[in-house]
Amino acid sequence: MTAAASPFRIVHTVCSHDCPDSCAVLVTVDAEGRAIKVAGDPSQPVTQGFLCGKVAKYLDRVYAPDRVLYPLRRKAGVPKGPLKRGSEHEAFERIGWDEALGAIAARLQQISDDYGPESILPYSYAGTIGLLGFGSMDRRFFHRLGGSQLDRTICSVAGGEAWSLVYGKKLGTPTEDFKLAKLILAWGGNIHGNNIHLWPMVEQARRNGARLIVIDPYRTRTAALADWHIAIRPGTDVALALGLMHVILREGLEDRAYIAAMTHGIERLAERVREYTPERVAAWTGMTAGEVEQLAREYATTQPTALRVNYGVQRSENGGSAVRAIAMLPALTGAWKHRGGGGQLSTSGGFKWNKTEVERPDLALNSPLGRQARVVNMSTLGMALTEMGKNPDDGPPVHALFVYNSNPGAVAPNHNAVRKGLMRPDLFTVVHEQFFTDTTDYADYVLPATTFLEHTDIQGAYGHYFVQMSNQAIEPLGEARSNVWLFGQLAQWMGFTEDCFRDTPEQMIRQALGIGLDGRSTNAGMEHITFEDLQEQGHIPLSFHRDGFQPFISGRLSTPSGKVEFYSETLAAQGVDGLPGFTPPAESRWGEGAQRYPLEFLGRKADNYMNSTFANLDGHRRMEARTSQRLEMHPTDADARGIVDGDAVRVWNDRGSLRLTALVNGSVPPGVVAGHLDWAKMHPEGVNQNVLTSERLTDLGGGATFYSALVDVAKA
Repeated sequence: MTAAASPFRIVHTVCSHDCPDSCAVLVTVDAEGRAIKVAGDPSQPVTQGFLCGKVAKYLDRVYAPDRVLYPLRRKAGVPKGPLKRGSEHEAFERIGWDEALGAIAARLQQISDDYGPESILPYSYAGTIGLLGFGSMDRRFFHRLGGSQLDRTICSVAGGEAWSLVYGKKLGTPTEDFKLAKLILAWGGNIHGNNIHLWPMVEQARRNGARLIVIDPYRTRTAALADWHIAIRPGTDVALALGLMHVILREGLEDRAYIAAMTHGIERLAERVREYTPERVAAWTGMTAGEVEQLAREYATTQPTALRVNYGVQRSENGGSAVRAIAMLPALTGAWKHRGGGGQLSTSGGFKWNKTEVERPDLALNSPLGRQARVVNMSTLGMALTEMGKNPDDGPPVHALFVYNSNPGAVAPNHNAVRKGLMRPDLFTVVHEQFFTDTTDYADYVLPATTFLEHTDIQGAYGHYFVQMSNQAIEPLGEARSNVWLFGQLAQWMGFTEDCFRDTPEQMIRQALGIGLDGRSTNAGMEHITFEDLQEQGHIPLSFHRDGFQPFISGRLSTPSGKVEFYSETLAAQGVDGLPGFTPPAESRWGEGAQRYPLEFLGRKADNYMNSTFANLDGHRRMEARTSQRLEMHPTDADARGIVDGDAVRVWNDRGSLRLTALVNGSVPPGVVAGHLDWAKMHPEGVNQNVLTSERLTDLGGGATFYSALVDVAKA
């Protein structure tokens, strides 16, 4: 007698949302092809069988009744502009994919003919970080079209460039090794809120006697659980890091053997940090001089010490310098030498994908331009849509915007300028999305996108060292289609004849892996991986991580000097300071605008959203209800303005204003107020916190400066 076949099947997928954990997800699918359960894969050493609160409820998103499931076209006569939640269908009419693709291709061709292909701008980021979904067929399409190239700076570029200037590539302490640390320093990292799979390692380390210190202006979930929370003022991280180095070098707590063997520029760094005395640093950061000294001594005399620095640090005007200075600390103390010590910003440098084959930049030679197109910084989208073209050197104005993997109507800085640009009646806008967002309100066409359960992809991570296969678990709902399908089809409707636009996801995954004649990857660190093994096993560690991994302890690094660079000859050759230094942000309490706007605004992330993703789901909104549409204030600032908890308040600066409800809870230091990102359409006035942020850029990489903003607050 044989056992009856199970009516269920379990499919290995990977969460592709913008998170360092990149969890391995097991999806249970019933006999009708419906996903009925998502769970963390217990065999993946970082996922460890559990999911965050966001993704544990993921089927609420997949099967949400308000998902966009069919191609839509704006109805004739309906102007672009904010739409009330639930009323969006009234502005659009359903059409078929052939009609949509034909009309979009014709309009893009007309715009290219009339204004040049560079007048077409793609706008995307990390709505999915799966390799194919993030950047593959879309890159091929826009290279061949000759459309403007997007400089994707909005999240991590300043910090990533800073870390690479010090170490050559983005590598760090493996997440699994944090449990070996005796001191964990979370600098701008809300581990418990946004990096939850590192938290069990932190807890295990603490059970073994480790201390957790958190440096963050906001009292995050992680800060509330720390042994010591240091609430420094926004944008002063670089001063604190240099002050710690001052104490370490003054008291001879550095690791001289590591410095001699593995670093470059210690003499210049030592001279620079002399001026960053604990007293000066305390005046900038809001700490006491004694606290600066205590932190420096504890950090330098405890081994292993693991530093987790996250990208919030770099979203200030001096964010690049801040990450550079913080990154130098484990090199100064030799923390890398101790397993469980060192630091982590990102592990993404370990994944050597064959991106040239996946993205095909050579296709630009086949475009009408015959060359690479201009580059537009995504962090200045407002200016790109309203100012570009006024200076002939900029090239043509933007006449078409193609949005996917992003929601710029909510997340882009200087919201009012972005909205002004999106409102232009002459701007042709296409949005590939799963829901009606702040951005779809301005679209001419809305195209339905798949979730990570509905397509196949491959993925690395920026919080671990596992290559992972995300197999398609269910058929796409309605007529939702993946990025790969969309841009491959659109290319063919545009008349592009190159064979690469017909590649399947499997072919592109094999290209990304650089599969050789023996069936194995030719990529460094992936030589032991085959497509078939990855498909069967779901996740495979990079080769250097199979027996543990300690970066930056020997050999030549990928920096120009081959060593950890305290001093950067590269920056010096560009006329930039080769050493990190503290210059107070223009939009800070030391800036000229502080007389008019005396409060520093911290536009933090919500714990239960992923940037703007999940913010439309009622279950997630209920989890975030305590701080939703609230302005968190210190009692000192509230009392000075006659504000009590629960009052309606107005927060404003020269760029815009919005009304919120005061939450006087001491979650921020005096002189700082905080509110979290939400969709504009969820606010009665149709705006969000980005009406307060500017398009000023970071000191390295041209990133967004969300955390450098001055405001004032009054009772509404």
